[in-house]
Amino acid sequence: MSEGQSSAVESQPREVMEYDVIVVGAGPAGLSCAMRLKQLDESLNVCVIEKAAEIGGHILSGAVIEPEPLDALVEGWRDDPPPICVAAASDEFRMLSKSGSRKLPTPPQQNNHGNFIVSLGAMCAWLAPKAEALGVDLFPGFAAADLSYDDEDAVRGVIIGDMGVDRAGEPKDSYVQGIEIRAPITVLGEGCRGHLTKRAVRKYGLDAECDPQTYGIGMKELWKLPEGRVRPGHIQHTIGWPLPPEIYGGSFVYHLDKDRLAIGFVCALDYEDPDFTPFEAFQQFKHHPSMRELLDGGEILSAGARALVEGGYQSLPRVEMPGALLIGDSAGLLNVPKIKGTHQAMKSGMLAAEHIAEQRTTTGFDERLRESDIVAELRKVRNIRPGFHKGMWRGLLTAAVETVTAGKLPRTLSNHADHAQFRKRNGEVFDYEFVERELPPRDRLASVYFASTEHDEDQPVHLKILDPDVCFEKCEEEYGNPCTRFCPANVYEVVEDEGGKRVQINAANCVHCKTCDIADPYQVIEWVTPEGGSGPNYTNL
Repeated sequence: MSEGQSSAVESQPREVMEYDVIVVGAGPAGLSCAMRLKQLDESLNVCVIEKAAEIGGHILSGAVIEPEPLDALVEGWRDDPPPICVAAASDEFRMLSKSGSRKLPTPPQQNNHGNFIVSLGAMCAWLAPKAEALGVDLFPGFAAADLSYDDEDAVRGVIIGDMGVDRAGEPKDSYVQGIEIRAPITVLGEGCRGHLTKRAVRKYGLDAECDPQTYGIGMKELWKLPEGRVRPGHIQHTIGWPLPPEIYGGSFVYHLDKDRLAIGFVCALDYEDPDFTPFEAFQQFKHHPSMRELLDGGEILSAGARALVEGGYQSLPRVEMPGALLIGDSAGLLNVPKIKGTHQAMKSGMLAAEHIAEQRTTTGFDERLRESDIVAELRKVRNIRPGFHKGMWRGLLTAAVETVTAGKLPRTLSNHADHAQFRKRNGEVFDYEFVERELPPRDRLASVYFASTEHDEDQPVHLKILDPDVCFEKCEEEYGNPCTRFCPANVYEVVEDEGGKRVQINAANCVHCKTCDIADPYQVIEWVTPEGGSGPNYTNL
């Protein structure tokens, strides 16, 4: 049953729908899986469940894509491309200081010749009618709140969250009970830190033989600039300022068409300083002299944030369990050195479809994935991201060695859980060399406006603090309540009233980035799905 329901609601039997395959998540992995299934076997009944009100509404990515998986999935797509699709024309890689920059050789993994800059959200919306034309049933606005299990404890489908439940968990006049959708096979393509995937990993011990997954927080804005300033197809990446050498991350600037520019900033969530604010670092980056000159006079069209998986090969969990599979970012297939995951997501979705069509079971998919070129690609670069654990310069050296040897050195560096990396406050204050800023947005609340996020205020809060006493008995003194800083949407706020101090959860601000679920040092914050259709409504991100 979905969290927050009253016992009166729980006692009612649910309506059941039956399918051959259920896909959770209408991202590139989920849509590719569903489409390939129908291409391979028209008789299969396949549905895709998506929590966003519209397909693509919760999708946020850079995104530069390698076109080969799209070539295999959609014949002749170049004659009818996605709404935003600009051929890569040139690459630029720079190291920034506070007031200047130095051009560096573009890493081989970031050579984008033959690739395309897209809006991944718009691309998924473009794929959706193609999936429906193949016979896939798409259900946007329906959030899969929980997994359903059979008598042998195998996954047998999903439970859709109830609609019209008030903040206290009681049914309102608009109450509609969520249905249960059952199938012999459920494919989890929820993206990074999916809440069903998190439960499945825990229940079946899928991470027992791998390193902890690691993450970054990515923030992105779409700008409209004065005419003539954008160079369509130009791709820029930077490292360095405003991040110190101890924090892994950097920026991307992708020049689109129609005077539009996609600008983003990624910061690893294994940083040690609990007072650091990733959102502020992003805003600082826009005030670098080169960026400020580029953006001056422009306007923001949309903005958002999303966590991304960075663990790679070492953190790859087992991707099969009784009745279900993991694909795409749910499995952690992002290639961090390439700064790309879409091709991996699509290929894994199609590989899962081929396995299901041939075997009609989940058994054997883990081995099949690990023997594929998807995991081979991750293995070749497995030491590059963890090589930065000891700072930027050590990381660049490791990356050079790993690239020259194509990952053939016998060593494999380890990953460590992000939330365990915070150092306790000891009076030391870091100087990040930040500057005065004027470009929009002024603060995190202003950024939320550009995400067009909407949640019914009178619904159960979908962000749970499992042990509220920890917030002020331990976390305040030891870490200064970092949830008030690492969240890019100002969801968490410390307030004091007649009842004392408490953490106020501004759930209506949430953009579903999952940073809180990942970075909380005591792991007492849990993100669960809100009512279907709630959340951001990203446009061309």
